[in-house]
Amino acid sequence: MKRSIKIYAYSLSAIAFLSVLAIAQNPLPPPAKTPLYNSAKQELLDGKQVFSFTQSKMDIAAYCEAAKHYDFTWFEMQHSTLEFADVEKMIAACPHVRATPMIRLPDAQEWHIQHATDIGALGVIVPTVDDVDRAREAAKWARYPPTGRRSAGAGQYRMLWGNDYRKTINDNMLVVVMIETPTGVANAYDIASIPGIDVVIIGNNDLSSFSGYSQNDEHYHQMVQKVHDDVLRAGKIFGQANASYATGPYSKDSYFFQNGKSFDGWKPANGSNTSAPPPGEESK
Repeated sequence: MKRSIKIYAYSLSAIAFLSVLAIAQNPLPPPAKTPLYNSAKQELLDGKQVFSFTQSKMDIAAYCEAAKHYDFTWFEMQHSTLEFADVEKMIAACPHVRATPMIRLPDAQEWHIQHATDIGALGVIVPTVDDVDRAREAAKWARYPPTGRRSAGAGQYRMLWGNDYRKTINDNMLVVVMIETPTGVANAYDIASIPGIDVVIIGNNDLSSFSGYSQNDEHYHQMVQKVHDDVLRAGKIFGQANASYATGPYSKDSYFFQNGKSFDGWKPANGSNTSAPPPGEESK
């Protein structure tokens, strides 16, 4: 009888080990039962890399043209003078263009996230997340109850995404947080484990700046590896701001990037390099 119990216990341990191994090898959540109108999130759930272009100025024509060729738009409100009214007008001008509208906010304050979602953004990117408190705020204000604490308010969101928006947006919302400091690296698992956080990415240039290590320093790569391991262990999607890490030895399991290649090879008429990091965020 004791031998049978030992064999049974061993079998359960083996099953648990295989389950953990399967999760480690397949870190992405299962695809949604019905396709999402947030096409960038759908691509992530399908195991595909997604790339953006960065929109830092009020330019409706330029935005609507570039948005035809990318997975999502990175509206830059942390390091630009863009206002919510500017982004609202650009989203409204070409509402069902290919690129999913997402906004990098300066923080995780309720009013910033409520403004972003009410004007129709389908995702928010919150920078410099050092601890679970900031991550929890990002997740809380981005979704309606019972999942979150977003309040009902006016905005163009329903005009853009349909009359059943209230029922569908929680699934379609994409909440991305950026780890950019050694403190964030130390807390990466707890940050990634917060319910409602979908994607955790490295802010590559700032992580280099805050840590004092260049991006080709082994200490830097150890920090990236730790975040990578912690994010996958928490069952979330991993990414890196710098799209140069989409290929090569440090591209493993990286799915979400700021800038990068257009899906169809398109390049702007002015010849600017849309695959390069935005000014000020180049590799150091």
